[in-house]
Amino acid sequence: MVMMRRMVLAGVGLIGGSLALDVKRLGLADCVAGVDADAANLREALRLGVVDEGFASLRQAVGADTDLVLLAVPVGAVAQVSAELAPLLPEGCAVSDVGSTKQSVLAAWWAHLPEAWPRCVAAHPIAGSARSGAAAAQARLFAGKRLIVCPHEAQDAAALARVEALWQAVGAQVERMDAAAHDAAFAAVSHLPQLLAYAYMRQIALAAESEEWLRLAGSGFRDFSRLAGSEPTMWADIALANRGNLLALLEGQERQLAQLRECLAREDKAGLRERFAEASAARRAWERERG
Repeated sequence: MVMMRRMVLAGVGLIGGSLALDVKRLGLADCVAGVDADAANLREALRLGVVDEGFASLRQAVGADTDLVLLAVPVGAVAQVSAELAPLLPEGCAVSDVGSTKQSVLAAWWAHLPEAWPRCVAAHPIAGSARSGAAAAQARLFAGKRLIVCPHEAQDAAALARVEALWQAVGAQVERMDAAAHDAAFAAVSHLPQLLAYAYMRQIALAAESEEWLRLAGSGFRDFSRLAGSEPTMWADIALANRGNLLALLEGQERQLAQLRECLAREDKAGLRERFAEASAARRAWERERG
């Protein structure tokens, strides 16, 4: 079932590359063209069959038959890439993204793609791993996973339907959210945990006893610190793009830590147990609801 003549993927990494693999596997586009500034990564994408064609610039990749340009670049790069894209878009071509902040992306499109604004569809697939690059791409990554779309006030219905149909075709469960509500929610359940993992891992790594501590670390350390292995530049962009929500959440986390510090200083076992029990019950309830 061909849905598109040509899909241009800007940024051939885990998320964009995985979608490209599914588009090719399912025959959803006549051609998938990849654009990446990293020549070695682009060669790998071509070698692995992640994309059909590879280019160093959008100018080379975008043609009159392009039906969709998907921006799979760090959220901090969306404005620059959108500015490059503005004079290249053919009439009717939709633009979408895969970033985990939506207000910043919509603002970049409003500023740099005013003529294409109705056809810009903000999307966020809830899938991924700490791996990056074309070699990390995997088929069927999005099967059964949630895909959030954040329509804006001037959204073109045809462009929205095209993007939603694409994600549904690769197995994602599409739902719509307001962009501000999306950013607040994912600051809490995705971005804050990432910052905490980085802070914790850095604390351990900088300690004088770091080598010995890490030698003794087991599965609990592995589970808690896993997020700290994620790509730093991408997460610095996300943190800055969602800084308002994160600053408020960090203040809340500081209050939680202050309460624990006070309980420890006072040797308040009951206070510690109460706080641990509340957290444990909430975690178990979340697991039950997930089935």
